[in-house]
Amino acid sequence: MRGNFTPVTKIRRQVFEAVARQAFESRGISDIFKIPFNILPGELPTYRESIFKERAIVSERIRLAMGLPLRKISEQAPMTNGMEDPELEKKVYSMPFINVIPFACNACETTHFRVTDSCQGCLAHPCTSICPVNAVTIVKGRSVIDREKCIKCGRCSESCPYGAIIKMERPCAAACGVDAIGSDEYGRAKIDEDKCVACGQCMVHCPFAAISDKSQIYQLAKALMGDGEVVAEIAPSFVGQFGPAATPQKIKGALRKMGFRAVYEVAAGADQVIVEEAEHYIHKVATGEQPFLATSCCPSWSVMAKREFPQLEEYLSQSLTPMVATARLIKKERPNAKVCFIGPCAAKKLEAMRRSVRSDVDFVITFEELMGMFAAKDIEFGEVEEEPIDDASAGGRGFAVAGGVASSVVDAIHEMDPSVEVKTDRAEGLKNCKKMLLLAKAGKRNGYLLEGMCCYGGCVAGAGTVSPIPKAAGEVKKFMDAASVKSAVVKIRETGKSMPAEIS
Repeated sequence: MRGNFTPVTKIRRQVFEAVARQAFESRGISDIFKIPFNILPGELPTYRESIFKERAIVSERIRLAMGLPLRKISEQAPMTNGMEDPELEKKVYSMPFINVIPFACNACETTHFRVTDSCQGCLAHPCTSICPVNAVTIVKGRSVIDREKCIKCGRCSESCPYGAIIKMERPCAAACGVDAIGSDEYGRAKIDEDKCVACGQCMVHCPFAAISDKSQIYQLAKALMGDGEVVAEIAPSFVGQFGPAATPQKIKGALRKMGFRAVYEVAAGADQVIVEEAEHYIHKVATGEQPFLATSCCPSWSVMAKREFPQLEEYLSQSLTPMVATARLIKKERPNAKVCFIGPCAAKKLEAMRRSVRSDVDFVITFEELMGMFAAKDIEFGEVEEEPIDDASAGGRGFAVAGGVASSVVDAIHEMDPSVEVKTDRAEGLKNCKKMLLLAKAGKRNGYLLEGMCCYGGCVAGAGTVSPIPKAAGEVKKFMDAASVKSAVVKIRETGKSMPAEIS
């Protein structure tokens, strides 16, 4: 579904736009009740069996978009419960962060193998002979799988010459790299908060729009309408996310038009991370003092690695993420400013909840949420004036794509000390990241620089992105080529900006 405009995409964007407009125009509580009816007018359902169910789901999405919790189905509470709280405008993210709307869930069956109508009842029937537990039999000339016996090894599916046996998985569970999707007592998807790393992949892979994260659209819009200084820091994967007319310079202009006092490239913070990690590798890994260095700007990868491989934690980069490094630079230059990170990633919202980060990053929204805010302010890119944007090197901008982090650090190492030989390995997807760390744990990645990315393709594939992944990666490459300075090392020397203190 990624990169395609579907009914799910449409509803999400309508909700974001409506909530942003509610805040920008200071509409009353009574107007919130109208939003589900404006999005889903009439008496007949469009997507579900009932218009009432459709509106109920939209109502819960509105609550989540305002940073509020889901209502319990078993308890009576109005849709606007909590919206009259004067502190709502200052509300920060709270757990649970990724939510399953129970009555929106299709209660898809858990993983199993199914024989389809493509079965020809062939004479060879290799599916029966290859099954190690005799779970496949021939009944009336067709293959039948005994679900009680089946161990889900998939060998029957691999052996079928007609591809008639398919693996059925919950899309949300298949997308989850940490096996955090289980079932409640009614067979509906349920997220294990102890396992979840807030990557949001379950959310974007659910075809029933049953999973959603919380948002700060409402709080950010209110802040932009106030007297305080709000500054944007935008991740390098923003290019190509808002249509062909939305050049980087136009996007900066649009953000300024929306009310942001200034706009910074997060890639500027990435430049600092590159230099620090290059120095770390040269002085620690290349000398043999440390077996390897695992680096990434991805918080989901970092949380997974620390949780499942605690013995390797000291070998994970202790540098700030580019988001936090840039935010601290902004706070240093503008002490009274509130900082909003705009990026592709749901997990950055979780990162901003950390005690050591809260004072640096005040708001986190995704590109998709920002698109809703642009719509609420009726901002057309064709009418926006361009503003110059050139805060970062090509290397810092390369953090947006898989392989870009390691490549940029390697380039910096060679620039600082050409005599150092660097070995690298990288993985996309948390399950592949685990395999890479298992090799490192076994001593098979000594001397390596390791890069892990939760999302296949890197940050351009984050849960909050809008553009198709290959297209977005191509736009990032153009953005890198357009940088006036190619080297992060040179950029840091030119600016003279030093790396802020590490996160404790």
